[in-house]
Order: sequence, then C-alpha cells, then structure tokens
Amino acid sequence: MPKMAHQRTHLMLENYIAGKFVPCSRHLDSYDPSSGDVYCRVPDSGKEEVDAAVNAAKDAFPAWSAKSPLQRSQVLHKLADLIEAHLEEFAQAESKDQGKTITAARSMEIPRAVYNFHFFASTILHHTTECAEMDHMGCTNFTTRTPVGVAGLISPWNLPLYLLTWKIAPAIATGNTVVAKPSEMTSVTAWMMCKLLEEAGVPPGVVNIVFGTGPRAGEAIVSHPDVPLISFTGSTLTAQRIRERSAPFCKKLSLELGGKNPAIIFDDANLDECIPTTVLSSFVNQGEVCLCTSRIFVQKNIYNEFLERFVENVRKWKVGVPSDPTANMGAVISKEHLEKVKGYINLAQNEGAKILCGEGIDSLEIPDKNKMGYFLLPTVITEVKDSSRCMQEEIFGPVTCIVPFETEEEVIQRANDVKYGLAATVWSQDVGRVHRVAKKLHTGMVWTNCWLIRDLNLPFGGMKASGIGREGGKDSFEFFTEVKTITIKH
Repeated sequence: MPKMAHQRTHLMLENYIAGKFVPCSRHLDSYDPSSGDVYCRVPDSGKEEVDAAVNAAKDAFPAWSAKSPLQRSQVLHKLADLIEAHLEEFAQAESKDQGKTITAARSMEIPRAVYNFHFFASTILHHTTECAEMDHMGCTNFTTRTPVGVAGLISPWNLPLYLLTWKIAPAIATGNTVVAKPSEMTSVTAWMMCKLLEEAGVPPGVVNIVFGTGPRAGEAIVSHPDVPLISFTGSTLTAQRIRERSAPFCKKLSLELGGKNPAIIFDDANLDECIPTTVLSSFVNQGEVCLCTSRIFVQKNIYNEFLERFVENVRKWKVGVPSDPTANMGAVISKEHLEKVKGYINLAQNEGAKILCGEGIDSLEIPDKNKMGYFLLPTVITEVKDSSRCMQEEIFGPVTCIVPFETEEEVIQRANDVKYGLAATVWSQDVGRVHRVAKKLHTGMVWTNCWLIRDLNLPFGGMKASGIGREGGKDSFEFFTEVKTITIKH
C-alpha cells in the first residue's frame, strides 16, 4: 500500500463504491480536534451516491453469499493482517481525526479493529444449526441460516474504526454485502481501510463506504427499499428517526445507543483497585464511550475517603495534545460538543452542585498552537440531585457525578432511575451481594470489581433507551442471517 496521504494539510476523501474510489460533487469540512483547524474534506453524499452503492452491493451479493464460510474467513483474516501491517499509520490517523490519545489508538483501538476481523473469521466456521426428530410423525425438522442481503451499517465518531469493523466483519463473514456510513467527523480510517480491500481479496461491491451526514447519507441508507437490515451505533434520538424511516419496510434493526452508567461502590470495596479503575471508566477516551461511568454511588461511611482519593487520582491525569504519548486524555470531538459538555457543568453549578476538580477549578496547560483545540479537564461533580439533568442525561464527555448512598435497596432503585440501561459496575467483596445487585440492575451488562473486560462471544447491548438487540459472536451471527425451518416427511 502506498504511504498514506493523511499527513497533508487538506486530505480529500472519496466514496468507495463497487471496488473503486468515486469523487463526490459536494464536500464537508472535518476538523482536527486538537487545533480547531480543517483537517480534511469529506464527501457530502446523498441519495444518488447511496443508490449507486446499494446497486453495487446487490450485484455483488449472489457470488459473495455463494462462497463457503472458509473462503470468506480467509478474506477476513487477510484484511485483518493488512490493517495490522499498517497499524501505526492507522493509529496516527485515528488520533489526529478523533482527538483521542495516540496511546489509546495504538494500544487498544486499532488492535481491536484487527481482532474484530480475526474473531468473526474464526466464529463463522463454528456455527451449527438445529435439528429435531419427530419419529411418531415420520418427520425430521431442521433449520438453515442464510445471509439477509445488503446490510446498512452506520457507525459513530467515538471509536471510529473499532466500531465500523465490529459491524462490517460479521456482516460480510455471514455472506451479506455492505453499504456503510462512518461518522462525517471521523471518516479517515474507514477511507484508509478501503485501500486495502482489493488486496485482501474482498470482491468489488461487497464493501461499499459512503461518507456524509446522517440527515443526507444516513437517511438515504435507512429508507432504501433494497437495504433489509440496519445496524446503528449512536444516539437514542437518531435511533428514533431510524425506526420511523425504516418502519414501512419492516427492516431488521440492531440499535446500540447511549448510556448513563452507574458505578455502585459498597463500603467493603477494595479501593486500591476500585479508584484507578473508576477514574479510567469515567474519563478514558475523554469520556466519549457509551460504557463510561457517569454516576458514581458511594456508600456513606467511605464517601469522604473515596472522594479525596478519587480527586487525587483524577488530578494525576494529564490532558495533552493527542500525539503526546504521556497524555491520558486528548481533545473532545468538536467545538459544538465541547460547548455542550461545558453546558452541563454550568448547569450543575447553577443548581448548587459542587465542582471538586476540572473545568473552572484547575488550569489547563496546552501548547500555544493548540489553544483553539477542544480540550477539557476531567471534571468531578458532587452534591447533585438524582433528578438533575447531569444525573439523567448522557453527557458523553469527561464529567462524572459522585453521590452517597446508605442501603443496598436504595442504591439499586436510584441506579435504575434513568431512561438508559446499558452497563453498570458493582464494587464489593461480598459474593452474595454482588449476585443480588447484578440481577436487580436494569442494564444489559454488569461488571463486578472490574470494568470493560469483554469476551466477544457474549452479548453486548442495553435495555430501555440504550438499544434494541445484542451484538457478539452468536448474536451477530443471528442478526446478520435469516433462519428457516424445513420439515421433511420420510
């Protein structure tokens, strides 16, 4: 692969349709979050570009779906190997485009994108179908699973290549073809991946990537009659629109949405492990992860000790330019998002809450050339009511709220008292309590005495306003295929 061009000041991206890069007549500016400068120009695709991509995907579907799982698996493994061979270039581009630290991109996110392809390349070889004998009727029943067709995949800006590949890998492994739209704010690594598809052996039209906004490109994908399946990761508000637009077509939907995730810290918690882990779960990737902890409930008799030690740990976190290998946090995604997050901090202050560290309390040291970047210190809020918007709404930034509780029953009720239900963490040495609390929390995932340890075979997803459906080894296989029951009379 030729040296990537992302080092130029103004990178010009193109859509990837039917195995070729296709220029677009309209473009959007994409900004470098660490400086506020325009970094690249992204196609502003609409119905015309999406129609071309869907047609290419439809044309490629018969041959790709006819390939054996092993043949498709070999292509996925090759693509994973090619991304890994260019890992440093992908990591540099992801960090510059999204604002995350180079360390996060290099050590966690691009490796996970590689692993997504290896994982589904492997699991596709091991699925079995069901069979049931009915000897008294002289019948045998069995199931088959077949790919659905053209999959519409829409991925967010917080973990760009990581979450795009988490969708593309199972979709094409199971024999579907794809029309994907990454976020218009973080499109570069998807465009870079397109350069590797042909070499990996992905036939033209199997993976098509159309860049642009939700209202234009996303809307065209979701409302296209020949896209029977939509997988979306993003906001609950956008998901409501997707459900409305897709309703007339009875599409299969997988929606992975927001969270307002609680950490429940009982007085027997191991604080030496709990505090650094909870600082990480609150502020990793600038708090721009759907699984981030944003409500911390601490049992009353350890509350003051916890606060003191937590703030002390938070103040050790370095906010720096994304390319700084010693930085713990980079820049948030955009100027608009920075203002939104600051708005929640101002709201908390106006409501009488207390800011213990971060925005407005501590000074932010950033080089002069990055003064226009979108930087924010990790911020801790206390003395905030459960009914506050800061405790009810997803802020999706480096802000967490810490409040005391007294009893197990009380904290379960308070933890569940939000519209979201994605994830929760519970810290306690009492095994019985851990089991009781985990069962009663209305979330799709619960971590106890740890955070974000994931076996990709197991279901990922949330309850309530946090989404519909699950993703993971078996769940993704079932979502991206149609099941058919066949009965044979002997």
